[in-house]
Amino acid sequence: MALAAVAVFAWLTGWLMIVAPPSQLRVRPADTGLDLVAADGTVFAHRGPRIARPIDVARLPVHVRNAFLAIEDRRFYRHGALDLHGLARAAWHNAKAGQVVEGGSTITQQYVKNAYLKSDRTFARKLEEALLASWLETWLHKDEIFGRYLETIYFGDQAYGLDAAARHYFAKAPEQLSLGEAAMLAGLVKAPSRLAPTRDAGAAGERMRVVLAAMADAGFVTPEEAAAVRTPRLADDPDEAAAQTGGWFADWLLPTIPGSVHGAVRTTLDLALQRRAATVIANAPLGRAEAALVAMRPDGAIVAMVGGRRYGPGSFNRVTQARRQPGSTFKLFDYLAAFRSGASPDDMVVDAPLQIGDWAPTNAYSGYYGPLPLRDAFALSSNLAAVRVAESIGRGRVIRAARDLGVNSPLPDAPSLALGTATMPLLELAGAYAAFAGGRYPVIPHGIAGPAVPPRALDLRREWGPMLDLLWQAANRGTGRAAALARPTFGKTGTSQDSRDAWFIGFAGDLLTAVWVGRDDDAPVPGLSGGHLPAQIWHAFMAGVPLHRFAWPTATPVAAWPSPVAAPAAALAANDDEGEEANAEDDSADDPPADAPSGHHRHWHHHRHHHHHRHHRHH
Repeated sequence: MALAAVAVFAWLTGWLMIVAPPSQLRVRPADTGLDLVAADGTVFAHRGPRIARPIDVARLPVHVRNAFLAIEDRRFYRHGALDLHGLARAAWHNAKAGQVVEGGSTITQQYVKNAYLKSDRTFARKLEEALLASWLETWLHKDEIFGRYLETIYFGDQAYGLDAAARHYFAKAPEQLSLGEAAMLAGLVKAPSRLAPTRDAGAAGERMRVVLAAMADAGFVTPEEAAAVRTPRLADDPDEAAAQTGGWFADWLLPTIPGSVHGAVRTTLDLALQRRAATVIANAPLGRAEAALVAMRPDGAIVAMVGGRRYGPGSFNRVTQARRQPGSTFKLFDYLAAFRSGASPDDMVVDAPLQIGDWAPTNAYSGYYGPLPLRDAFALSSNLAAVRVAESIGRGRVIRAARDLGVNSPLPDAPSLALGTATMPLLELAGAYAAFAGGRYPVIPHGIAGPAVPPRALDLRREWGPMLDLLWQAANRGTGRAAALARPTFGKTGTSQDSRDAWFIGFAGDLLTAVWVGRDDDAPVPGLSGGHLPAQIWHAFMAGVPLHRFAWPTATPVAAWPSPVAAPAAALAANDDEGEEANAEDDSADDPPADAPSGHHRHWHHHRHHHHHRHHRHH
């Protein structure tokens, strides 16, 4: 019998030495998590377990220590690893209630459960918990155990440890917590996800009163002191703070990083631009609509991302997840395909009625402009001209242009394709536009810092130069005038059928920014158009951003290239009035200025479905 007892003792001791070696009890575990680091070196997001800041219990205010002791284990400093008195009391109360209403675990047992064991409720696990608790009390002082407990407990909202919770909910260190704040945090331990004040402020406040009553019952405070405590005010919305510091960006990037990666990963995020983007979206007069913004360098390095008006962990990201109709922003591919086929910005296309089978597209404005140079048709965002261009060169070439620039979304082989009736994410379309900001393609939007040079160069004469001409016209003298900056600005507006989606995508200097506005339920938004709110949001963001000079593509000789300060030849009159959409189906609604451009250009003879009608101008 004695030999068996010795064997059991030796086995238990060996097991304890393996699970919790005395030499390692004071050594904190290595950080196996992952930190996302912004371009300026600031850590803005974390994945995996986070090593909490050590808590020195002796330095905590008495009321902070007592809040946890009162509600969790008020006899902690007077019993050993197990509290037999507490266990008996809990058993009696549970028997009276007919259910488990009170636990008997000590703070040491709770620490052991958090640090060493799984959370399953089995007799074997409880036995292991009791053995390890006794083992720890043999090697560690009470204050050390209490501190480790406060470092490991969960407080909801992904806040592990007292230090993280104090800073998350109240923006202060644990040593600065008031009585009410300490009581509220102590109350969260019972059910942190349900009681988190950011989730249910009323429940958190009620639980705080329970803790204060327990403190009064234990003699830690007087009943009058407990009654005088007011519900503490939370720090600024932590979700809003996360939006300002890259929560949308982190939610998009982290799933793409393998789980085996630990340590710090340097990203492309620019926190100053991220804060600016979040502020601009938050202040936009959106009504019941939503908005999204993404900004990137010409090589696709994302510097700011805002996926909606309000951020929460795991929120729907309208930059990366929403698939919406791009409207006239898709015309980029119509005209690029035309230039690849030999057209030039001076070639003519007719803005006149058009019938293709049962489909008769219309413009967003009344009347027709007749023959127009391609650059002016693009700036006016003529739907009829865009369909004629796409049908003349062939939809296959339009689709190939989109694919070459990185569009992977399904593209229907239908006449309405030219007007952006396919759906795609904002991020995908922004990457396509970025090709013209840097002259290379396809641009792959990315968030991890490092060299990223798109493999192919745009042809200066056939692709880059002509499209810069058109994008300048659209942003400065066409439907995107509200976006124009005091420096060369390039971009295009887009509005989908019935004003369900509105876009502005453009670039200036060394930064491309894409903006989308619409409703999640796809309902129309009266008066919404790409030339109004999205262009204004774009301008508000870009106007305050430090930009390098735009790299004008002049290294390769070009016969006639507009200088950075001179407008291209054809000019459109400024007009802030934008019309309602007039199409019946599958059409875009970019809004033109009232006056048609003038000038004589050579005619581009590629007009299938060309109908000769007398045209008139809408005043």
